[in-house]
Amino acid sequence: MNAHDVFGAVQWLFLAYFSALNGVYLLLNFVAFHAIRRDSPVNLLASMPQYATGLEPPISLLAPAYNEEATIAASVRSMLQLDYPLFEIIVINDGSKDNTLQVLRDEFGLVEFPQAYHVTLPVGRVRGVYRSPRYPNLRVVDKDNGGKADALNAGINAARHPLFCAMDADSILSTDSLRRIVRPFLEDASVIVSGGTVRIANGCRVSGGFLQSVGMPRSLLARVQIVEYLRAFLFGRLGWSPMNALLIVSGAFGVFSRRAVVEAGGYRVDTIGEDMELIVRLHLRHRLARRPYRIVFLPDPVCWTEAPESLRVLKSQRTRWQRGLLESLWANRALLFHRRGGTAGWLAFPVMLFFEALGPLIELVGYTLMLLGAALGAISWNAFVAFLVLAAGLGLLLSASALLLEEMSFRVYPDLRHLLQLSAALLIENLGYRQLTLWWRMTGILKWLVGRPAKWGHMRRSASWQAPKDRA
Repeated sequence: MNAHDVFGAVQWLFLAYFSALNGVYLLLNFVAFHAIRRDSPVNLLASMPQYATGLEPPISLLAPAYNEEATIAASVRSMLQLDYPLFEIIVINDGSKDNTLQVLRDEFGLVEFPQAYHVTLPVGRVRGVYRSPRYPNLRVVDKDNGGKADALNAGINAARHPLFCAMDADSILSTDSLRRIVRPFLEDASVIVSGGTVRIANGCRVSGGFLQSVGMPRSLLARVQIVEYLRAFLFGRLGWSPMNALLIVSGAFGVFSRRAVVEAGGYRVDTIGEDMELIVRLHLRHRLARRPYRIVFLPDPVCWTEAPESLRVLKSQRTRWQRGLLESLWANRALLFHRRGGTAGWLAFPVMLFFEALGPLIELVGYTLMLLGAALGAISWNAFVAFLVLAAGLGLLLSASALLLEEMSFRVYPDLRHLLQLSAALLIENLGYRQLTLWWRMTGILKWLVGRPAKWGHMRRSASWQAPKDRA
Protein backbone atom coordinates (compact mmCIF):
# COMPACT_ATOMS: atom_id res chain seq x y z
CA MET A 1 0.00 0.00 0.00
CA ASN A 2 1.53 3.32 -1.08
CA ALA A 3 1.08 6.80 0.41
CA HIS A 4 -1.68 7.63 -2.04
CA ASP A 5 -3.72 4.63 -0.83
CA VAL A 6 -3.14 5.54 2.84
CA PHE A 7 -4.29 9.13 2.37
CA GLY A 8 -7.22 7.94 0.31
CA ALA A 9 -8.31 5.59 3.10
CA VAL A 10 -7.89 8.36 5.68
CA GLN A 11 -9.96 10.69 3.52
CA TRP A 12 -12.84 8.22 3.28
CA LEU A 13 -12.71 7.38 6.98
CA PHE A 14 -12.81 11.05 7.90
CA LEU A 15 -15.65 11.68 5.45
CA ALA A 16 -17.58 8.78 7.05
CA TYR A 17 -16.97 10.25 10.51
CA PHE A 18 -17.99 13.71 9.33
CA SER A 19 -21.17 12.33 7.71
CA ALA A 20 -22.13 10.40 10.86
CA LEU A 21 -21.45 13.45 13.05
CA ASN A 22 -23.66 15.77 11.05
CA GLY A 23 -26.26 13.07 10.52
CA VAL A 24 -26.69 12.74 14.28
CA TYR A 25 -26.91 16.52 14.71
CA LEU A 26 -29.50 16.79 11.95
CA LEU A 27 -31.53 14.00 13.57
CA LEU A 28 -31.44 15.82 16.91
CA ASN A 29 -32.46 18.98 15.10
CA PHE A 30 -35.48 17.20 13.61
CA VAL A 31 -36.53 15.80 17.01
CA ALA A 32 -36.13 19.25 18.58
CA PHE A 33 -38.29 20.89 15.90
CA HIS A 34 -40.99 18.31 16.53
CA ALA A 35 -40.78 18.85 20.30
CA ILE A 36 -40.99 22.63 19.89
CA ARG A 37 -44.09 22.34 17.69
CA ARG A 38 -45.71 19.94 20.17
CA ASP A 39 -44.82 21.89 23.31
CA SER A 40 -44.91 25.45 22.05
CA PRO A 41 -45.12 28.23 24.66
CA VAL A 42 -48.79 28.73 23.74
CA ASN A 43 -49.60 25.10 24.51
CA LEU A 44 -47.50 25.16 27.66
CA LEU A 45 -49.26 28.30 28.86
CA ALA A 46 -52.64 26.74 28.20
CA SER A 47 -51.70 23.73 30.31
CA MET A 48 -50.29 25.68 33.24
CA PRO A 49 -53.48 26.09 35.37
CA GLN A 50 -53.88 22.36 35.92
CA TYR A 51 -50.34 22.22 37.33
CA ALA A 52 -50.02 25.57 39.12
CA THR A 53 -52.40 24.48 41.90
CA GLY A 54 -50.43 25.48 44.96
CA LEU A 55 -49.84 21.79 45.70
CA GLU A 56 -46.49 21.54 43.93
CA PRO A 57 -43.86 19.59 45.90
CA PRO A 58 -41.59 21.77 48.09
CA ILE A 59 -38.11 22.45 46.71
CA SER A 60 -34.75 23.27 48.26
CA LEU A 61 -32.68 25.67 46.14
CA LEU A 62 -28.96 24.95 46.53
CA ALA A 63 -26.55 27.69 45.48
CA PRO A 64 -22.83 26.93 46.02
CA ALA A 65 -20.86 30.17 46.24
CA TYR A 66 -17.13 30.72 45.99
CA ASN A 67 -15.93 34.33 45.71
CA GLU A 68 -19.30 35.58 44.43
CA GLU A 69 -19.49 38.91 46.27
CA ALA A 70 -20.29 40.82 43.05
CA THR A 71 -23.46 38.86 42.22
CA ILE A 72 -24.59 36.90 45.28
CA ALA A 73 -26.99 39.50 46.73
CA ALA A 74 -28.91 39.98 43.48
CA SER A 75 -29.05 36.23 42.89
CA VAL A 76 -30.51 35.55 46.35
CA ARG A 77 -33.04 38.39 45.94
CA SER A 78 -34.05 36.83 42.62
CA MET A 79 -34.60 33.46 44.32
CA LEU A 80 -36.61 35.02 47.16
CA GLN A 81 -39.07 36.46 44.65
CA LEU A 82 -39.79 33.22 42.82
CA ASP A 83 -43.43 32.39 42.19
CA TYR A 84 -43.66 29.03 43.99
CA PRO A 85 -45.77 27.83 46.95
CA LEU A 86 -43.08 26.40 49.24
CA PHE A 87 -39.32 26.54 48.83
CA GLU A 88 -36.18 27.16 50.83
CA ILE A 89 -32.90 28.73 49.75
CA ILE A 90 -29.61 27.27 50.95
CA VAL A 91 -26.51 29.20 49.98
CA ILE A 92 -23.32 27.22 50.59
CA ASN A 93 -20.34 29.49 51.13
CA ASP A 94 -17.53 27.17 50.07
CA GLY A 95 -14.65 28.85 51.91
CA SER A 96 -14.78 32.06 49.88
CA LYS A 97 -11.70 34.27 50.17
CA ASP A 98 -13.59 37.46 49.35
CA ASN A 99 -16.54 39.10 51.16
CA THR A 100 -19.25 36.70 49.96
CA LEU A 101 -20.31 35.72 53.48
CA GLN A 102 -20.16 39.30 54.78
CA VAL A 103 -22.29 40.55 51.85
CA LEU A 104 -24.90 37.94 52.70
CA ARG A 105 -24.82 38.84 56.40
CA ASP A 106 -25.20 42.55 55.71
CA GLU A 107 -27.82 42.23 52.98
CA PHE A 108 -30.12 39.72 54.68
CA GLY A 109 -29.35 40.22 58.37
CA LEU A 110 -28.02 36.71 58.90
CA VAL A 111 -27.56 35.37 62.41
CA GLU A 112 -25.85 32.15 63.42
CA PHE A 113 -28.34 29.36 63.87
CA PRO A 114 -27.57 26.23 65.96
CA GLN A 115 -29.10 23.80 63.50
CA ALA A 116 -28.83 20.03 63.89
CA TYR A 117 -26.88 19.14 60.76
CA HIS A 118 -27.45 15.59 59.51
CA VAL A 119 -24.46 14.22 57.60
CA THR A 120 -26.20 12.04 55.00
CA LEU A 121 -23.32 12.54 52.56
CA PRO A 122 -19.68 12.99 53.66
CA VAL A 123 -18.53 16.60 53.25
CA GLY A 124 -15.82 18.97 54.42
CA ARG A 125 -15.99 20.71 57.79
CA VAL A 126 -19.05 22.91 58.26
CA ARG A 127 -18.05 26.04 60.18
CA GLY A 128 -21.54 27.33 60.85
CA VAL A 129 -25.13 27.66 59.68
CA TYR A 130 -26.86 31.04 59.42
CA ARG A 131 -30.48 32.04 58.91
CA SER A 132 -32.24 35.28 58.12
CA PRO A 133 -34.89 36.52 60.58
CA ARG A 134 -36.35 38.64 57.77
CA TYR A 135 -36.54 35.73 55.32
CA PRO A 136 -37.33 32.48 57.21
CA ASN A 137 -36.74 30.34 54.11
CA LEU A 138 -33.14 31.55 53.66
CA ARG A 139 -30.18 29.75 55.24
CA VAL A 140 -26.45 29.94 54.61
CA VAL A 141 -24.07 27.05 55.25
CA ASP A 142 -20.50 28.23 55.80
CA LYS A 143 -17.90 25.51 55.22
CA ASP A 144 -14.26 24.90 54.41
CA ASN A 145 -13.41 25.02 50.73
CA GLY A 146 -13.97 21.65 49.09
CA GLY A 147 -15.14 22.44 45.57
CA LYS A 148 -18.57 22.71 44.00
CA ALA A 149 -19.46 19.02 44.36
CA ASP A 150 -18.63 19.04 48.08
CA ALA A 151 -20.65 22.25 48.53
CA LEU A 152 -23.67 20.70 46.78
CA ASN A 153 -23.42 17.62 49.00
CA ALA A 154 -23.38 19.91 52.04
CA GLY A 155 -26.50 21.60 50.70
CA ILE A 156 -28.21 18.24 50.20
CA ASN A 157 -27.42 17.38 53.82
CA ALA A 158 -29.06 20.60 54.96
CA ALA A 159 -32.05 20.35 52.60
CA ARG A 160 -35.46 19.64 54.12
CA HIS A 161 -37.50 18.98 50.99
CA PRO A 162 -37.86 15.97 48.63
CA LEU A 163 -36.69 17.91 45.56
CA PHE A 164 -33.66 20.14 45.27
CA CYS A 165 -32.68 22.60 42.59
CA ALA A 166 -28.94 22.84 41.89
CA MET A 167 -27.93 26.21 40.49
CA ASP A 168 -25.01 28.61 40.32
CA ALA A 169 -24.77 31.43 42.83
CA ASP A 170 -24.29 34.00 40.05
CA SER A 171 -27.52 33.03 38.26
CA ILE A 172 -30.89 34.72 37.96
CA LEU A 173 -34.10 32.69 37.61
CA SER A 174 -37.23 33.92 35.88
CA THR A 175 -40.04 34.24 38.44
CA ASP A 176 -42.02 31.30 36.99
CA SER A 177 -39.02 29.03 36.39
CA LEU A 178 -39.64 26.71 39.34
CA ARG A 179 -43.30 26.18 38.44
CA ARG A 180 -42.30 25.27 34.93
CA ILE A 181 -39.32 23.04 35.69
CA VAL A 182 -41.24 20.99 38.29
CA ARG A 183 -44.00 20.15 35.79
CA PRO A 184 -42.51 16.76 34.74
CA PHE A 185 -42.52 15.58 38.39
CA LEU A 186 -46.28 16.22 38.50
CA GLU A 187 -46.92 14.47 35.21
CA ASP A 188 -44.84 11.33 35.81
CA ALA A 189 -43.83 9.78 39.13
CA SER A 190 -40.79 8.14 37.51
CA VAL A 191 -39.08 11.49 36.77
CA ILE A 192 -35.91 11.91 38.84
CA VAL A 193 -34.28 14.91 37.11
CA SER A 194 -35.64 17.89 35.22
CA GLY A 195 -33.32 20.39 33.52
CA GLY A 196 -33.98 23.88 32.20
CA THR A 197 -32.41 26.28 29.72
CA VAL A 198 -29.44 28.46 30.56
CA ARG A 199 -29.23 31.81 28.79
CA ILE A 200 -26.57 34.52 28.71
CA ALA A 201 -27.23 37.44 31.10
CA ASN A 202 -24.52 39.68 29.63
CA GLY A 203 -26.24 42.72 28.11
CA CYS A 204 -29.44 42.19 30.08
CA ARG A 205 -30.66 44.40 32.91
CA VAL A 206 -31.37 43.06 36.40
CA SER A 207 -32.67 45.25 39.23
CA GLY A 208 -33.86 44.16 42.66
CA GLY A 209 -33.43 40.53 41.68
CA PHE A 210 -35.77 40.87 38.68
CA LEU A 211 -34.82 40.56 35.02
CA GLN A 212 -35.97 43.96 33.76
CA SER A 213 -35.01 43.65 30.11
CA VAL A 214 -33.20 41.34 27.70
CA GLY A 215 -30.38 42.96 25.79
CA MET A 216 -27.41 42.16 23.61
CA PRO A 217 -23.95 42.14 25.22
CA ARG A 218 -21.36 44.60 23.94
CA SER A 219 -18.75 41.86 23.98
CA LEU A 220 -18.56 39.98 20.68
CA LEU A 221 -17.28 36.94 22.58
CA ALA A 222 -20.44 36.89 24.70
CA ARG A 223 -22.66 37.22 21.60
CA VAL A 224 -21.00 34.20 20.02
CA GLN A 225 -21.70 32.24 23.20
CA ILE A 226 -25.41 33.14 22.92
CA VAL A 227 -25.53 31.31 19.58
CA GLU A 228 -23.49 28.46 21.04
CA TYR A 229 -25.87 28.10 24.00
CA LEU A 230 -28.94 28.17 21.73
CA ARG A 231 -27.41 25.36 19.69
CA ALA A 232 -26.49 23.31 22.76
CA PHE A 233 -29.84 23.63 24.52
CA LEU A 234 -32.52 24.08 21.87
CA PHE A 235 -31.62 21.13 19.68
CA GLY A 236 -28.83 19.36 21.58
CA ARG A 237 -30.56 18.63 24.86
CA LEU A 238 -34.10 19.04 23.56
CA GLY A 239 -33.32 16.39 20.94
CA TRP A 240 -32.12 13.79 23.47
CA SER A 241 -34.86 14.30 26.04
CA PRO A 242 -37.78 12.52 24.28
CA MET A 243 -35.57 9.43 23.95
CA ASN A 244 -34.74 9.44 27.69
CA ALA A 245 -31.10 9.63 26.64
CA LEU A 246 -30.15 13.04 28.07
CA LEU A 247 -26.64 12.75 29.56
CA ILE A 248 -26.17 16.40 30.59
CA VAL A 249 -28.30 18.63 32.80
CA SER A 250 -26.64 21.98 33.40
CA GLY A 251 -25.20 22.47 36.86
CA ALA A 252 -26.59 26.00 36.67
CA PHE A 253 -30.25 24.90 36.65
CA GLY A 254 -31.65 21.43 37.34
CA VAL A 255 -34.17 19.90 39.74
CA PHE A 256 -33.40 16.50 41.27
CA SER A 257 -35.10 13.90 43.42
CA ARG A 258 -33.13 14.15 46.66
CA ARG A 259 -33.75 10.49 47.43
CA ALA A 260 -32.40 9.32 44.04
CA VAL A 261 -29.26 11.43 44.39
CA VAL A 262 -28.56 10.35 47.98
CA GLU A 263 -29.03 6.68 47.02
CA ALA A 264 -26.51 7.22 44.20
CA GLY A 265 -23.97 8.62 46.67
CA GLY A 266 -24.36 12.32 45.90
CA TYR A 267 -21.98 14.34 43.77
CA ARG A 268 -18.47 12.98 43.21
CA VAL A 269 -15.80 15.30 44.54
CA ASP A 270 -12.97 13.81 42.45
CA THR A 271 -14.24 15.19 39.13
CA ILE A 272 -14.66 18.71 37.77
CA GLY A 273 -17.63 17.58 35.67
CA GLU A 274 -19.77 16.70 38.69
CA ASP A 275 -23.07 17.72 37.05
CA MET A 276 -22.73 15.47 34.00
CA GLU A 277 -21.12 12.63 35.97
CA LEU A 278 -24.12 12.47 38.29
CA ILE A 279 -26.57 12.31 35.36
CA VAL A 280 -24.65 9.51 33.61
CA ARG A 281 -24.36 7.62 36.93
CA LEU A 282 -28.12 7.92 37.51
CA HIS A 283 -28.73 6.46 34.04
CA LEU A 284 -26.33 3.59 34.78
CA ARG A 285 -27.79 2.75 38.20
CA HIS A 286 -31.39 2.81 37.07
CA ARG A 287 -30.72 0.93 33.83
CA LEU A 288 -28.80 -1.85 35.56
CA ALA A 289 -31.39 -2.13 38.34
CA ARG A 290 -34.24 -2.10 35.77
CA ARG A 291 -35.93 0.69 37.69
CA PRO A 292 -38.28 2.96 35.71
CA TYR A 293 -37.00 6.51 35.53
CA ARG A 294 -36.96 9.58 33.33
CA ILE A 295 -34.47 12.42 32.99
CA VAL A 296 -36.02 15.27 31.05
CA PHE A 297 -35.17 18.67 29.60
CA LEU A 298 -37.59 21.58 29.25
CA PRO A 299 -36.78 24.58 27.04
CA ASP A 300 -39.08 27.09 28.72
CA PRO A 301 -37.81 27.29 32.35
CA VAL A 302 -34.98 29.80 32.05
CA CYS A 303 -31.93 30.57 34.15
CA TRP A 304 -29.76 33.58 33.27
CA THR A 305 -26.02 33.44 33.94
CA GLU A 306 -22.94 35.50 33.16
CA ALA A 307 -20.71 34.26 30.34
CA PRO A 308 -16.94 34.86 30.17
CA GLU A 309 -15.91 37.95 28.24
CA SER A 310 -12.19 37.24 28.15
CA LEU A 311 -10.39 34.58 26.13
CA ARG A 312 -8.34 33.52 29.14
CA VAL A 313 -11.37 32.76 31.30
CA LEU A 314 -13.23 31.14 28.41
CA LYS A 315 -10.25 28.91 27.64
CA SER A 316 -10.13 27.75 31.26
CA GLN A 317 -13.86 27.03 31.22
CA ARG A 318 -13.85 25.03 27.97
CA THR A 319 -10.74 23.08 28.93
CA ARG A 320 -12.46 22.21 32.21
CA TRP A 321 -15.70 21.20 30.49
CA GLN A 322 -13.87 18.87 28.09
CA ARG A 323 -11.96 17.20 30.88
CA GLY A 324 -15.13 16.86 32.94
CA LEU A 325 -16.87 15.21 29.98
CA LEU A 326 -14.11 12.61 29.67
CA GLU A 327 -14.06 11.97 33.41
CA SER A 328 -17.84 11.48 33.45
CA LEU A 329 -17.87 8.99 30.59
CA TRP A 330 -14.85 7.06 31.83
CA ALA A 331 -16.24 6.72 35.37
CA ASN A 332 -19.49 5.26 33.99
CA ARG A 333 -18.12 3.39 30.97
CA ALA A 334 -20.10 0.29 31.99
CA LEU A 335 -23.15 2.00 30.44
CA LEU A 336 -21.60 1.90 26.95
CA PHE A 337 -23.31 -0.83 24.91
CA HIS A 338 -24.56 -2.56 28.05
CA ARG A 339 -27.39 -4.96 27.26
CA ARG A 340 -29.64 -2.95 29.58
CA GLY A 341 -28.25 0.40 28.47
CA GLY A 342 -31.21 1.42 26.32
CA THR A 343 -30.95 4.59 24.23
CA ALA A 344 -28.65 6.15 26.83
CA GLY A 345 -26.06 3.37 26.50
CA TRP A 346 -26.49 2.48 22.85
CA LEU A 347 -27.03 5.89 21.27
CA ALA A 348 -26.29 8.88 23.51
CA PHE A 349 -23.16 7.48 25.17
CA PRO A 350 -21.34 6.54 21.91
CA VAL A 351 -22.33 9.89 20.37
CA MET A 352 -20.93 11.73 23.38
CA LEU A 353 -17.80 9.58 23.37
CA PHE A 354 -16.88 9.68 19.67
CA PHE A 355 -18.29 13.06 18.62
CA GLU A 356 -17.94 15.20 21.74
CA ALA A 357 -15.31 13.66 24.04
CA LEU A 358 -12.89 12.38 21.35
CA GLY A 359 -14.21 14.62 18.56
CA PRO A 360 -11.54 17.33 18.87
CA LEU A 361 -8.76 14.75 18.60
CA ILE A 362 -10.35 12.98 15.62
CA GLU A 363 -11.09 16.26 13.82
CA LEU A 364 -7.63 17.69 14.40
CA VAL A 365 -5.92 14.52 13.16
CA GLY A 366 -8.33 14.27 10.22
CA TYR A 367 -7.87 17.85 9.06
CA THR A 368 -4.09 17.59 9.48
CA LEU A 369 -3.82 14.39 7.44
CA MET A 370 -6.11 15.74 4.72
CA LEU A 371 -4.02 18.91 4.49
CA LEU A 372 -0.86 16.83 4.35
CA GLY A 373 -2.41 14.60 1.70
CA ALA A 374 -3.31 17.64 -0.41
CA ALA A 375 0.21 19.03 -0.03
CA LEU A 376 1.69 15.70 -1.16
CA GLY A 377 -0.70 15.37 -4.07
CA ALA A 378 -2.53 12.33 -2.67
CA ILE A 379 -5.73 14.40 -2.37
CA SER A 380 -6.70 17.12 -4.80
CA TRP A 381 -6.78 20.66 -3.48
CA ASN A 382 -10.24 21.09 -5.02
CA ALA A 383 -11.53 18.16 -2.96
CA PHE A 384 -9.89 19.53 0.19
CA VAL A 385 -11.35 23.03 -0.27
CA ALA A 386 -14.76 21.59 -1.15
CA PHE A 387 -14.72 19.58 2.08
CA LEU A 388 -13.84 22.66 4.15
CA VAL A 389 -16.67 24.62 2.50
CA LEU A 390 -19.09 21.77 3.15
CA ALA A 391 -18.01 21.50 6.80
CA ALA A 392 -18.42 25.24 7.35
CA GLY A 393 -21.75 25.25 5.52
CA LEU A 394 -23.22 22.46 7.65
CA GLY A 395 -22.01 24.18 10.81
CA LEU A 396 -23.68 27.40 9.72
CA LEU A 397 -26.85 25.48 8.90
CA LEU A 398 -27.01 23.91 12.35
CA SER A 399 -26.37 27.21 14.14
CA ALA A 400 -28.93 28.99 11.96
CA SER A 401 -31.50 26.29 12.72
CA ALA A 402 -30.96 26.87 16.45
CA LEU A 403 -31.61 30.57 15.94
CA LEU A 404 -34.70 29.67 13.91
CA LEU A 405 -35.93 27.43 16.73
CA GLU A 406 -35.52 30.37 19.09
CA GLU A 407 -37.57 32.63 16.81
CA MET A 408 -40.26 29.98 16.28
CA SER A 409 -40.71 29.40 19.98
CA PHE A 410 -39.58 31.91 22.59
CA ARG A 411 -38.52 35.05 20.69
CA VAL A 412 -36.31 36.24 23.52
CA TYR A 413 -34.52 38.51 21.03
CA PRO A 414 -37.37 40.01 18.92
CA ASP A 415 -35.49 43.20 18.01
CA LEU A 416 -34.29 43.11 14.40
CA ARG A 417 -31.01 44.72 15.39
CA HIS A 418 -30.38 41.93 17.89
CA LEU A 419 -31.14 39.27 15.28
CA LEU A 420 -28.67 40.86 12.87
CA GLN A 421 -26.02 40.91 15.60
CA LEU A 422 -26.67 37.23 16.36
CA SER A 423 -26.50 36.41 12.65
CA ALA A 424 -23.05 38.01 12.52
CA ALA A 425 -22.06 36.09 15.66
CA LEU A 426 -23.30 32.93 13.96
CA LEU A 427 -20.73 33.41 11.19
CA ILE A 428 -17.92 34.02 13.68
CA GLU A 429 -18.94 30.99 15.74
CA ASN A 430 -18.36 28.68 12.78
CA LEU A 431 -15.47 30.52 11.12
CA GLY A 432 -12.89 31.03 13.83
CA TYR A 433 -14.51 30.55 17.23
CA ARG A 434 -15.26 26.86 16.80
CA GLN A 435 -11.72 26.16 15.61
CA LEU A 436 -10.32 28.01 18.64
CA THR A 437 -12.47 26.07 21.10
CA LEU A 438 -11.47 22.88 19.29
CA TRP A 439 -7.85 23.56 20.29
CA TRP A 440 -8.86 24.37 23.88
CA ARG A 441 -10.83 21.14 24.06
CA MET A 442 -7.73 19.29 22.84
CA THR A 443 -5.91 20.77 25.84
CA GLY A 444 -8.61 19.30 28.08
CA ILE A 445 -8.14 15.89 26.47
CA LEU A 446 -4.36 16.02 26.98
CA LYS A 447 -4.72 17.06 30.62
CA TRP A 448 -7.09 14.15 31.21
CA LEU A 449 -4.74 11.69 29.47
CA VAL A 450 -1.69 12.71 31.52
CA GLY A 451 -3.73 12.86 34.72
CA ARG A 452 -2.80 16.39 35.73
CA PRO A 453 -4.62 17.59 38.88
CA ALA A 454 -7.89 19.28 37.98
CA LYS A 455 -8.36 22.93 38.88
CA TRP A 456 -11.52 24.98 38.66
CA GLY A 457 -9.82 28.31 38.06
CA HIS A 458 -11.45 31.65 38.78
CA MET A 459 -14.37 33.13 36.87
CA ARG A 460 -14.06 36.91 37.02
CA ARG A 461 -17.55 38.42 37.41
CA SER A 462 -18.17 41.84 35.89
CA ALA A 463 -21.82 41.97 37.07
CA SER A 464 -22.35 44.63 34.38
CA TRP A 465 -25.89 43.32 33.84
CA GLN A 466 -26.93 44.37 37.34
CA ALA A 467 -28.27 47.78 38.29
CA PRO A 468 -25.67 49.90 40.15
CA LYS A 469 -27.51 49.58 43.48
CA ASP A 470 -27.38 45.77 43.16
CA ARG A 471 -23.61 45.82 42.69
CA ALA A 472 -23.02 48.09 45.66
